[in-house]
Amino acid sequence: MPRAGTRPTSRDVARAAGVSQAAVSLVLGDKWRGRVAEATAERVREAARALGYRPNLAARNLRLGRTRTVLLVVPALTTEFFAGVYTGAARVASRHGFGVVLYPSPEGIGPARDPFASAQAALDGVIASSMAAEALTAIRGDQLPLVMLDSDPSGSVGAATVNLDIVGGVRQVTEHLLALGHRRFLHLAADVASWTFEVRARELAARLREVPGTSLRTARAPISIKGAEVSAEAALSGRAAADRPTAVVCDDDHLAAGTYKAARRLGLRVPEDLSVTGLDDLALASAIDPELTTVRLDAELFGERGMEALLAVLEGRAPAAGDIPVELVVRGSTGPA
Repeated sequence: MPRAGTRPTSRDVARAAGVSQAAVSLVLGDKWRGRVAEATAERVREAARALGYRPNLAARNLRLGRTRTVLLVVPALTTEFFAGVYTGAARVASRHGFGVVLYPSPEGIGPARDPFASAQAALDGVIASSMAAEALTAIRGDQLPLVMLDSDPSGSVGAATVNLDIVGGVRQVTEHLLALGHRRFLHLAADVASWTFEVRARELAARLREVPGTSLRTARAPISIKGAEVSAEAALSGRAAADRPTAVVCDDDHLAAGTYKAARRLGLRVPEDLSVTGLDDLALASAIDPELTTVRLDAELFGERGMEALLAVLEGRAPAAGDIPVELVVRGSTGPA
């Protein structure tokens, strides 16, 4: 059921009828024949009537071909990763006659102002990173056809989710470091409440629990080089060599760069005294010395898949399944324990 005082959405109708949002779109768009059973269509119509659901203006405009505009909601553009996501999404959109408006949440991950006089009247759909999910409330983007990026598929507000294989990436990092003999780990975790970072922490801890004799400490840091430097220095200092972590697993390449600076302030060498890994493979990863061992995330493919999923939702099709593969790139920042 919708929250008190809020307008019911197609997601509410889908829940009440026990069907997908795609099925709701087909039935209420009168395109269900041959795709949805008649009994199911009637169940959807009854749920819509009971909830008082009315299709929003953006959905009506889409059927009439008026707007063909999609909003991409991302955190503030502090790295090139989300620029790559935009490039990929715009590439697919242009092939289908759509435009993509990029909307970086001005505070990075918090609420954002409505970028249009009426977002629902101006947009056909939204693609949003879970790191900027709060911005959706301000623009009422969760009441439009919505695809979530890096979001929990079981609890997403979107009609579809598109994810990178972050679990696989963390597993590759962990297996690489374990093979080098590392048993004392520090996880420098991004201080951001987001599903993608929760997955990284959970997978790292689970993998290390399987290996006898390992230890794992966690320190949190804002996603910035300076913030990471402060947190990493605090976590690494004041410990005897026999108790100090020999490997630092960072949630992001910026955190890894901050760890380098902290290590040098403490007189530790990378990788002789401390192996460091990142995640993203930004340009920064090959600019620092030694070059960073990190997990390469294909940002442009991520954007392409997000736009393809939104097109599928708008057309009442099932989006492609499966996470996007990632790749561990081994460079000079990791070595034997």
